[in-house]
Amino acid sequence: MKERVVLAGKVGSVSDPLAVIARFPGVPDAVEEARQAVDRLYRHRVLRRASPAVSTESSLRGARASAAVEGVDVPLDALRRDEVHDPLVQGALRASAEMGRLGATWRRAPRQVLARLHTVAAAGLAPQPALGRPRTEDEAPDPLGLGPAPDAKETAVRVDGLMDLLERPTKAPAIVLAAVVHAELAVLRPFGTADGVVARSAERLTLVEYGLDPKSLVAVEVGHLELPYGEGLRAYLNGTPEGVAQWVQQCASAVTLGVRETTAICEAMQRG
Repeated sequence: MKERVVLAGKVGSVSDPLAVIARFPGVPDAVEEARQAVDRLYRHRVLRRASPAVSTESSLRGARASAAVEGVDVPLDALRRDEVHDPLVQGALRASAEMGRLGATWRRAPRQVLARLHTVAAAGLAPQPALGRPRTEDEAPDPLGLGPAPDAKETAVRVDGLMDLLERPTKAPAIVLAAVVHAELAVLRPFGTADGVVARSAERLTLVEYGLDPKSLVAVEVGHLELPYGEGLRAYLNGTPEGVAQWVQQCASAVTLGVRETTAICEAMQRG
């Protein structure tokens, strides 16, 4: 097995492993480009009067895109008319709505937040007793073709490592932390259902709570839908610096594309 860059033993030997990742070739430039794009978005005139409305529309588009990444692609207008009853789509919508209530808890009790996100995202997909609970089965569904998930014991260890990362101070940009949170949850599949929705929700929540996008305006999920999502996660799974850097750069690109989507929302509102 290839040595992993972030977790599985590396955390304990590096005081700030995320800062190490932030210096991988290509990562600083991609992160800076995304940060500048977010800064430009926040200067848009429409946000002076309509920031909550833009955030709401961005969240709707993000939820639709998150479901589409998993293969359930539905028209945006159908969502607006409440005509879509697919449980995965409904779960993505509920997770998106729940994020606004979970922000203050994310830094101090991330396990609690992940359990809540799974509870709302997987309702209708998993049995009631399994909602919000880590999987006990060693096998997990593989909707993205990533290969077998780690067994339940290894997954629990890796989730512990991820929680440790979230609790540690870091000099790394929020995008780097969000990318690692997203990837670990997506590849570990800790719940066994709706893990992708939970992973993308956790990424967006990290971007909000760690300061890049405090008003939750950026439709980062739309960016992931436009990019080779599974390919990026497979690169991360390689565990090499090059593979991890590729994934972080892809997440930064998703932010930049998400800014483009939100800018289009602003322009449409400006035109009335």
